[in-house]
Amino acid sequence: MSDVDRIELVESFPDVPTYRRLRIETGLSPKLQEAAERGLANTLYGVSLLKAGEVIGMGRVVGDGGTVFVVVDIAVRRDHQGQGLGKRIMAALDTWLRANAPPSAYVMLIADGDARHLYAQFGFADTAPTSISMAYVARGPGSSD
Repeated sequence: MSDVDRIELVESFPDVPTYRRLRIETGLSPKLQEAAERGLANTLYGVSLLKAGEVIGMGRVVGDGGTVFVVVDIAVRRDHQGQGLGKRIMAALDTWLRANAPPSAYVMLIADGDARHLYAQFGFADTAPTSISMAYVARGPGSSD
């Protein structure tokens, strides 16, 4: 049995400490404890990849449950990247979305770099120039740039 075959996908999203740790280990931006607590409570559907009981990957869907769904937090620990695990996460999220999102719902994500090729396999397409993604990072009182 290969190393990849020993990795189990479960329909459960990591707890806050694991989520925060995995974001850093996978190269995603860190999240404050309070932000993670508030955000994870709004997960519509999430999955985790487990290897010997340890979370090594994750992905989730957030949104209003009717008109808009956003695929977020797709992450695989660096020492397990390049083995098709991101595709496994996306396949689970895609299956859930196709079963649960109403036909008129808008499903979106922000693709970092070459990850756009993975997402294209699931029907995601560049929306530019018709529309573009815009964002900002909230800064609270006392924060510095």
